[in-house]
Amino acid sequence: MRTEAIRSSDRQSELSKIRLRRALSLMVMTLVLPGSAQLVAGRKDVGRIAVRIWLGTVLVVLAVVGLAALWHGVAFQLGSNTFVLGAVRIWLTLLAVGWALLLIDAWRLGQPLQLTQRQRLLIVGVNGLLVFVVAGSLLFASHIVAVQRDFIIAMFGDGTKSAAVDGRYNVLLIGGDKGAGRWGLRTDSMTIASIDEETGKTILFGLPRNMSNFPFPEGSVLDQQFPNGYDCETCQLNSLATWAADHKALFGDSPTPGIDATVMGIEGITGLKMNYYALVNMDGFRGLVDAMGGLTLNVRDRIPIEVPIQGYIEPGVQELNGYETLWFARSREGADDYSRMARQKCVMSAMVQQLSPQTVLTKFEELARAGTELVQTDLPASELDVFAQLALQARSQKIASVSFVPPAIETYDPDIDKIHAMIDDAIEKSDAPAEEKQGRQTKGFNVRNGGSTTGGSLGSMNSGYAANQAQDLTKVC
Repeated sequence: MRTEAIRSSDRQSELSKIRLRRALSLMVMTLVLPGSAQLVAGRKDVGRIAVRIWLGTVLVVLAVVGLAALWHGVAFQLGSNTFVLGAVRIWLTLLAVGWALLLIDAWRLGQPLQLTQRQRLLIVGVNGLLVFVVAGSLLFASHIVAVQRDFIIAMFGDGTKSAAVDGRYNVLLIGGDKGAGRWGLRTDSMTIASIDEETGKTILFGLPRNMSNFPFPEGSVLDQQFPNGYDCETCQLNSLATWAADHKALFGDSPTPGIDATVMGIEGITGLKMNYYALVNMDGFRGLVDAMGGLTLNVRDRIPIEVPIQGYIEPGVQELNGYETLWFARSREGADDYSRMARQKCVMSAMVQQLSPQTVLTKFEELARAGTELVQTDLPASELDVFAQLALQARSQKIASVSFVPPAIETYDPDIDKIHAMIDDAIEKSDAPAEEKQGRQTKGFNVRNGGSTTGGSLGSMNSGYAANQAQDLTKVC
């Protein structure tokens, strides 16, 4: 009798182990191929539907990845299409719910009541972990897609597409402060990013905020108001937005008269047609740099922080946070406007180099949140894929800089013909074929470049600042 009891106990123990392995196998099968457990031990119609849905999803993902690997534009187009993003978000949510239900059903098919108490606890724990990991991952992915979609909707509209002019896109970058009586009223910095529509080669044309006595495009609203040029007592380039705000009626129903006026001034000075603008909020810029994890810059001189001075950014190659980067770009204590312009060009160059696709992927939510507080732009969402591709191309190209400042240009009485000649020369040099190191990666600066400095920039106002007139910003920053 005792021998039979032992044998029976052994059989029960072995049978219990088999049931446990079966229960675990059903859950693993569902993890690897959703619906397979139902095909083996449950409702086969449910299993067939689940397997087909899963395999169809995998095939679509593989097809998209393959196309994106061959044609990067596919990834950018899909990633910037709000309808596609909305559909992907819903699909990921449904997959999360469906997969979680299949895992729970796999637990049921494992007949947990026939297991020992310890085995039941193990199965419940494993099943709960799988449901949490699978559903949680898919729901998190759905959340990221939703963030991307909301970011595009908040940042970009369905405005008019603007074609490249003579093979180049001209985007006006305007820096200003957010706050009462300040945001959008007085522009702190103005730079045209002129981008080759095929190669992504970029030239940064810098305009000083104190430029005066310049013309407007013929026939424009401001040309009618200032037929002899912008030459009144307080007429400087950065006052155009304020002037427009005081004369809104002249700009009809435009929601951005200050931007319109600034664009007219820029176009009158340079003769370049602006495709789009981006109004950069300085506080938002600070948040963007923090979201990136900081920006590494070559600090050539001690840079004062705040007015009155609250501290300094010390010389050397420094990884600066958003607050420090903002003051590196803005500080004028112990410097001048043109030295500051040169430092701003170096910040732009460093950001192009250091804001990598890997950073965007790993810190996307933080970057998107900072981006919505950073920029006001008329770039339509439909053009995001175009400019995303150009931005990637720009990372492996030299970024040139041309600024219309002393000693080349007198800001109080600018030689417009000379400005146009400088622009033509820069574009001609940029378009000229040259040997490039494809995929070259830099930090956006060259620590070995020495020489006298003023206010943190190579050069002086009398001799000119290197970063204001450069064929390659990385060599002079």
